Amino acid sequence: MSVAPLFEATRFLQSPLAVAALVALACLCTWLAFAPSRPRRQVETRLDGYLDRADVIEEETMARPFASRAVAPLLRRLLRLAGRLAPKGNLERTQQMLVQAGEPGRLTALDFYGLRLLSIVLLAGGYYLLLGRLQPPAVGIRNAAIGAAVGLLLPWYWLRGRVRRRKHDVLRALPDALDMLTIGVEAGLAFESALLRVGERWRNPLTLEFARAVAEMRVGTARDEALSRMAARTGVTELNTFVAVLVQSGRLGVSITQVLHVQAAQMRVKRGQRADELARQAGVKMVFPLVLLIFPAIMVVILGPSLPTLASFLGNFGGMVP
Repeated sequence: MSVAPLFEATRFLQSPLAVAALVALACLCTWLAFAPSRPRRQVETRLDGYLDRADVIEEETMARPFASRAVAPLLRRLLRLAGRLAPKGNLERTQQMLVQAGEPGRLTALDFYGLRLLSIVLLAGGYYLLLGRLQPPAVGIRNAAIGAAVGLLLPWYWLRGRVRRRKHDVLRALPDALDMLTIGVEAGLAFESALLRVGERWRNPLTLEFARAVAEMRVGTARDEALSRMAARTGVTELNTFVAVLVQSGRLGVSITQVLHVQAAQMRVKRGQRADELARQAGVKMVFPLVLLIFPAIMVVILGPSLPTLASFLGNFGGMVP
């Protein structure tokens, strides 16, 4: 075996050019081993872009008033902390009433119980600290107990009033909304588009519920389920009936236009019946102000000028009697 080729290869590897090539190859392999991949570089570049630009959410938050940024969250935490101390017997019922009231202030059931406890402390404790010390102890404690009872019942009556007013607004807007729905569907709009068109025409609690139901449908909720949730959030019997008929007709394959025609006609009839009922109740409701306010004033105006003469006549008649 000839050793000349082996000798030449050894001389080549010992040359400066070969050493430089091997060093360059080693550096290239090292860089390829530790360098990030292209997708990773793209992700890092995008993250750097997000970090370098201004925080839009923080700017919007700082643009809000100080009360809404600092005071309102602190007050909400205090209400929830106080609400945990209240009994939880009717927690679901309270949450349902808050939903039917339109979620005023985005209160939860715990927030509402905390509000009741806070009103008790403010009314009872405030009265006793300000005025109760100036009165006898029994009177101060009694009045503080009355203030506590008022503080306990006042938020509850406020919530009931909100629920009643919202139901009244929904019931009042329902017949006209059904007429608009019927016209929109007959004009060729889809049911969801007709709901949105009604929301563009009016702005009331019913149209807001329509828009919320359409938003739920667009994120993947079934139409029947979204409509059932809408009816549950309002708590109006007529709307529950309409949704139940609409869901049943969809399952049976009945034309939605025909269903809307029938339901709109029924709602108009019920609106006329409610108007007749309120008109018949007006006479009974007018009896109390007439008897308590108007009749006494009329008697004073009519009999007032004759009272001195009548008094003198009765005095003279009494003197004539032996």
